[in-house]
Amino acid sequence: MYCAAEGDTVKVNYTGTLADGTVFDSTEGRTPLHFIIGRQEVIAGFDRGVIGMVMGEKKTVVIPSDLGYGQKEENLIEEVDRKDLPEDLELKVGAQLEVTRQDGSKFLVMVAGVTDDTATLDANHPLAGRDLTFEVEMLEITKKEAK
Repeated sequence: MYCAAEGDTVKVNYTGTLADGTVFDSTEGRTPLHFIIGRQEVIAGFDRGVIGMVMGEKKTVVIPSDLGYGQKEENLIEEVDRKDLPEDLELKVGAQLEVTRQDGSKFLVMVAGVTDDTATLDANHPLAGRDLTFEVEMLEITKKEAK
């Protein structure tokens, strides 16, 4: 039986949970995830976790934060005066806002806190600093083509 290896294209179903059991993502009811192992199309720990799996195999993959979305970086959290934000902007903890840099590039931040005078904005990935657990089912493996 062929085992998934770097360079192979795979199709998997998965459910991702946090340490407390909260589901943060799943393919249930959606199209399976399709990616090439080793091409950085998924987080590093997921890539590593499927290597060696065979078709039909189900496996639990535990991914430490450094192989997931990295550690939470305090320098990516900033407290901003509300007067520096658009007046009509509705600030709600947990909401995501799109920020435009001076060069025109855009990125997302999460509202982490709100007071009458300030808003705390967090540019870390929402799963940064979290260990992740995935229940993975290997549905299909297409062997890397020889050159």
